[in-house]
Amino acid sequence: MIRVSNIKLSIHDNDIKSALIRKLGAEPGDIVSYKIAKKSIDARRKNDIKYIYSVDAEIKNSRKYLKLKDVSETEEFHYEYMTADFKKRPVVIGFGPAGMFAALILAECGARPIVLERGKSVDERSKDVEKLKKSGILNPESNIQFGAGGAGTFSDGKLLTRINDARCAFVLETFRALGAPEDITLKAKPHVGTDVLRGVVTRMLDEIRAAGGETLFRCRMDGFTRQPDGSWTVHTTRGDISAGVVVLAPGHSARDTYGMLIARGSEVVAKPISVGVRIEHRREDIDRLFYGKMAGHPDLGAAEYSFSDTAGERGVYTFCMCPGGQVVAAASERGTVVVNGMSCRARDGVNSNAAIAVSVQTSDYEPVDGSLALGAIAFQRRIESAAFRAGGDHYDVPVETVGDFLAGDRPVHMPGRVQPGYRGGEHFRLARMGDVLPDFACRNLARGLRAFDRKRPGYAMPEAILSAAETRTSAPVRILRGEDFCAIGQPGLYPCGEGAGYAGGITSAAVDGIRVAEAICARYAPVH
Repeated sequence: MIRVSNIKLSIHDNDIKSALIRKLGAEPGDIVSYKIAKKSIDARRKNDIKYIYSVDAEIKNSRKYLKLKDVSETEEFHYEYMTADFKKRPVVIGFGPAGMFAALILAECGARPIVLERGKSVDERSKDVEKLKKSGILNPESNIQFGAGGAGTFSDGKLLTRINDARCAFVLETFRALGAPEDITLKAKPHVGTDVLRGVVTRMLDEIRAAGGETLFRCRMDGFTRQPDGSWTVHTTRGDISAGVVVLAPGHSARDTYGMLIARGSEVVAKPISVGVRIEHRREDIDRLFYGKMAGHPDLGAAEYSFSDTAGERGVYTFCMCPGGQVVAAASERGTVVVNGMSCRARDGVNSNAAIAVSVQTSDYEPVDGSLALGAIAFQRRIESAAFRAGGDHYDVPVETVGDFLAGDRPVHMPGRVQPGYRGGEHFRLARMGDVLPDFACRNLARGLRAFDRKRPGYAMPEAILSAAETRTSAPVRILRGEDFCAIGQPGLYPCGEGAGYAGGITSAAVDGIRVAEAICARYAPVH
């Protein structure tokens, strides 16, 4: 089978077979079968929008086409589970994407894993998220960061990744089989939507339990001890649990876990992150900016975008763009304000939003108790605490219009045509982004906004809204591990996922969890 990429068609043209024949210069009778592998939208010219397809085709004499541009060999990926015979059950700490998929693989391989999650189940967690939204009451153990499915459960459910790993196809297919939309295996920028993803996470839990796994919610890991026989005792809020091996998938906001690891001498290092704001526009404005006269076309949906600028002292880029979504309260510690983006499957909200983030280097951190890793956490926390104060100390969000931000010293104005969506739009306070973010972040945000506006005139419209603080773009530390996936000097302890510093996003975190589970099966219990 061959894959033919970069097949361009007008959005009014769906004759893919004819386009495939033209691209290859083939005879119609040579095409035995074909199917769409990927589909994306090219809106660089908003008055000439096209679909870009990659098509897998079974074709006669296929090898002669491999010399053509945009043609390559391909084959379907089928995941094969190992068979394992564990003497002691593995413990998986964290039920975000890495922990979910590590637990799934271990369960299907017969290991009967025990999954520990400090937060609550999806339904209970949703109530805590709603309580913060409506009443300003934060549960530090159950929120947008902690609980079943991890931070991704209350996001757009984006499955786009830049890693090139065949396991990505398995991740997408698993989500699809558990109730995600069929098109996630086809779209170049697949998304599930938080409303649908909650059900997917619950069904994943059912799959793991059906295969012999066990899940304990409201069970926080507070430490672990390696025993003389190489096994582990995991110390939790619900008592000690014995484990053959430990998969540590804590998520990028488990700061107490990082502190515990550093205190016990584990090799945890600071890593670069990004910090910034959420920008909100009205969805109809973004649709017009990118789709022009085609805005509102039912086949296009809400417009997506991605910008980056590296011309200045720091890189500035958009991240986690949520078309037709809302800005959400994502704090996990009292006395802090954190923003993130979320959208449902329909992406039909009034506003569209995205993070605009500025690169932060490890040289920006100041060591805490001799640890630069603790300094990285303190750097994030200072910004989040400043956002809390600027918002009035009630989990309200500080906001500033783009016009006021770019103008500099003039008085700030109330939002007008674009209204903030954070906590239902009723809990915001006018503030300067400079009261929240470091000077270098504000300088580069302003430069980035102007650069993005040059690329897409109208993007930095004065009435757009900035909300702070966007600080959880990635983990501020990395838990070092070796080629065997074990933490340095700690055989049997497997850090993985975004929280361990080895992924960025749902799909890459899931793939890292799979790789760790495979390493465990291969090393500790291979049965052929």
